[in-house]
Amino acid sequence: MRVAIAGAGLAGLSCAKYLTDLGYTPIVLESRDVLGGLVAAWKDEDGDWYETGLHVFFGAYPNMLQLFKELGIEDRLQWKQHTMIFNQPEKPGTYSRFDFPNLPAPFNGIAAILRNNDMLRWGEKIELAKGLVPAMLRGQKYVDSTDRFTFSEWLKQQGVGDDVEQGIFIAAAKSLNFIDPDEISALVLLTALNKFLQQKNGSQVAFLDGSPTERLCQPMVDHITARGGEVKTNAPLKEILLNEDGSVKCFLIRGLDGKSDEVVTADLYVSAMSVDVMKVMLPSKWKQNEFFQKLDGLEGVPVINIHLWFDRKLTDIDNLLFSRSKLLSVYADMSNTCKEYANPDRSMLELVFAPAKDWINKSEEEILKATLVELETLFPQHFGGENPAKLLKHHVVKTPHSVYTATPGCQKYRPSQVTPISNFYLAGSYTMQPFLGSMEGAVLSGKLTAQAINAQAHLEAKTSSKPTQTLQPATNAATA
Repeated sequence: MRVAIAGAGLAGLSCAKYLTDLGYTPIVLESRDVLGGLVAAWKDEDGDWYETGLHVFFGAYPNMLQLFKELGIEDRLQWKQHTMIFNQPEKPGTYSRFDFPNLPAPFNGIAAILRNNDMLRWGEKIELAKGLVPAMLRGQKYVDSTDRFTFSEWLKQQGVGDDVEQGIFIAAAKSLNFIDPDEISALVLLTALNKFLQQKNGSQVAFLDGSPTERLCQPMVDHITARGGEVKTNAPLKEILLNEDGSVKCFLIRGLDGKSDEVVTADLYVSAMSVDVMKVMLPSKWKQNEFFQKLDGLEGVPVINIHLWFDRKLTDIDNLLFSRSKLLSVYADMSNTCKEYANPDRSMLELVFAPAKDWINKSEEEILKATLVELETLFPQHFGGENPAKLLKHHVVKTPHSVYTATPGCQKYRPSQVTPISNFYLAGSYTMQPFLGSMEGAVLSGKLTAQAINAQAHLEAKTSSKPTQTLQPATNAATA
C-alpha cells in the first residue's frame, strides 16, 4: 500500500520509517532542499553548520531513544553530566548548579534541590517543593485539568512566590515553548516536571555529535529507501485535490525551475506539515468541517536561533545552560558539546532568543546587537577590559512559526492523527500526544499515525473477503 506524506521533518520521516517497518511503501515530499523541518541545518561557505534551533535530547524521551536504537545510531548521542546549570544575573559570570546524584527518582531531584544553596534559600526550596509535588503525585488527570491556567496563575495558587518563578520557571518556560510563565499553559510545565522527575535520568540531556540533518534525518531516509520507500526534496505541496466525496484524490506538487506541476497519487495521504502550513493548504471543502476548524486555535510560536563564532574560548562548560536573561532562554557552547563542531581554541555559542514575538520582524543587526549586550552580562570577563572577545561571524535563523504556542486552552484544539477524511491523516507535534510540542512529540506523532493507518487496514481486512498481508504493529515506547 502506497502512502504519500507531505513534510520531511521528524514527524513525516518517523511516520514513513514506521510505515516501512509495517510493510507499506511511503513517499515523503519535502518542499525545501533540506531535511528536518524544525530541526533542519545548513552548512555555510566555511563548512560550519548552523541550525533552526538548539536541539537537545532528554532521558525522558522514550520514543526518540527507541528510534536511535532501531536505527543503530545510539552512539551519536553525547550524554552530558546530569545537572542543570543556571547563570546568576545578580552575580555576572557565575553559575548555579543543580547536580543530580546517582539515586532513584524522585530522590535524586530532591537532593539536587536541597544541595543548591547559592540560588535558593530554604524558604524558596520549600516553595519549589510545593510546585513539584502535585506534578509528581496527583497524576496525569490532574495535570490535564490545569490547561485552563497559565503557569504563573498555577504557581500563585500553590503559594509559590515570585522569586522562585523568576529564578527557575521563567527559564524553564522559555526553554519548553519559548514564552514566559505568564503566557504558557500550566499543563506544559507540569507535564515536563512529571516526566523529568519521575525517571532517574529524565532530565539528563544529550547533544548529537553533528547536525540533525545528517546525523538523525539521513539515517531515517536510508532506512526508508532501503525498504522501498522514497524521500523527495524540492517537492512543495501546491494543492490537495479532492474526489467528489471529499476524500483525497492526489497531492499536486509545484514544479520548480520552469518544470510542470506533478501529480502524486497514493492509497493514503498524510500531512506532516506544521499546523500553520496545514491551515493554508486546507481544501475549501474541508474548512466547513469542525475537526479542521479547530486548527484555527493553534498557531506556531516565533523563535530566533543565533550562532556566534568568537576568537577565543568563552567557557569550557560541556552542557546546556539556562541564561536567565530577559532575551535569551537557553544556550550552549557547541564547540564543547558537539563532536563535529568541536574547537579547543574558539567558542561557537548557539543561543535561543525568546520570547521572540517582538523581535521576529526586526533586522539581524538589531537582534545581534541586543544579544551581544546580554553576553556582556553572561561573560563579563571576556567583554570588558582592553582585549574583549572578537565576534568572527554569526548566523541568525528566524522561524516565524515553530511548534504550536501552548497557551491555556490549546489542548482542546489539538487534533487526533485520524481525521474525518477516510484516506487522510495528520502527523506533527501539534497533534494529540503526551509530549506536546517537542522533538519527542513529533517522533511519537509519526509513529501513532503509522499505527493508526495499520489499524485501519486490519479493520478493513476483517470486513473484506480479500486476503491481506499480516502486518506487525509498531511499538509505542511511551506506553510499552
